[in-house]
Amino acid sequence: MEFTYSMLNTLLDRIPRPSGVLYLSQGTDPHALVEKLASLHGEPRTLVLDGIMAPGVSEVHGRKLLDLLEDRAETVVAWAHEGQWLGAGTALDAQGDIVPVLAVTPRQIQGLPVGIAGQGEDWVERLIGITGWILPPQRPDVDWAQIEARIGTRLPRDYKRMVETFGEGAFDAYLRLNPEPWTDWKEDDLLVWAGTEHENLYCWQIDDGDPDYWPVTIQTFDGENVPFECSTAEFVYRILREKDHPFSMAHYFDTHWFMTYRTNT
Repeated sequence: MEFTYSMLNTLLDRIPRPSGVLYLSQGTDPHALVEKLASLHGEPRTLVLDGIMAPGVSEVHGRKLLDLLEDRAETVVAWAHEGQWLGAGTALDAQGDIVPVLAVTPRQIQGLPVGIAGQGEDWVERLIGITGWILPPQRPDVDWAQIEARIGTRLPRDYKRMVETFGEGAFDAYLRLNPEPWTDWKEDDLLVWAGTEHENLYCWQIDDGDPDYWPVTIQTFDGENVPFECSTAEFVYRILREKDHPFSMAHYFDTHWFMTYRTNT
């Protein structure tokens, strides 16, 4: 029988909140459950595989889901979504049988202040901190020399670090990070490094100077270009965190995450 979104929503509604576990019947297919959740929330991160906890799992990376399962997790993956961790997989129930499970718990993130930072601030590290991101088992191999030769210009270093760190996906499931800039607007001296469902394009205004100093430029859906004198990673951090930013996303979420589109094999 097909596992539908209606069935999934019914199961999610049954999980105790704010923290709790729902043990499912053995007739529920855990692989179908994970696949359906992944279609909504992107590729998950593995917490436990065959009873062994993955390296680097901590409280800010979903460890509390495992605490809820009381060391009975068999294979569990998790998604960071808004202010919670959502876990799915298999675990031992009270009778010692391996059954599918769903679990939720509030997220904790590394608190970092909003505001003016000193020179040399590492904005990529700040993004890692507020999203609770951990590197996937296999980081993407990016041939920047080949990409830059194809585009015809060098690219900002912090953008390249963002792609190497996060890969393809979206911040807060909204701001889509391009793993390679779009050149469709290059004749207007714009390279597009991200976009949103509202059809805003996140670009650089390019010139022959140092790419690290290209201004971030937003081309709105009605064609207006709005420049910002900051780096790419700084811009992303500020729109996630600062409610008074003209392109702020901070009004929608207090807790931030990165939804990856990459499948690790």
